Amino acid sequence: MFLWIFLTVQALFVIWIIAGTVSSTKSAGKSCDGLTGQDYTTCINAGHVGTTIGVGLVIGLWAAVDIILGITYLIYRLNHRDQP
Repeated sequence: MFLWIFLTVQALFVIWIIAGTVSSTKSAGKSCDGLTGQDYTTCINAGHVGTTIGVGLVIGLWAAVDIILGITYLIYRLNHRDQP
């Protein structure tokens, strides 16, 4: 049962990262409309930096959730092991 919960959490985080990356690339061009030259390039680059920071935060949260799930599973296993 734990394996399916773990895999579901992993799938949700992967979907979150993909959706965030795709939506930021679509909206980057819209928010920079009307700009030209160096201003346009700076605007696009700033959007990419924001996406990178967002993905980094999601990955950090992902790692924290995995650690919590792992510790919870270990505690569960220690509590339910066969008693001699």
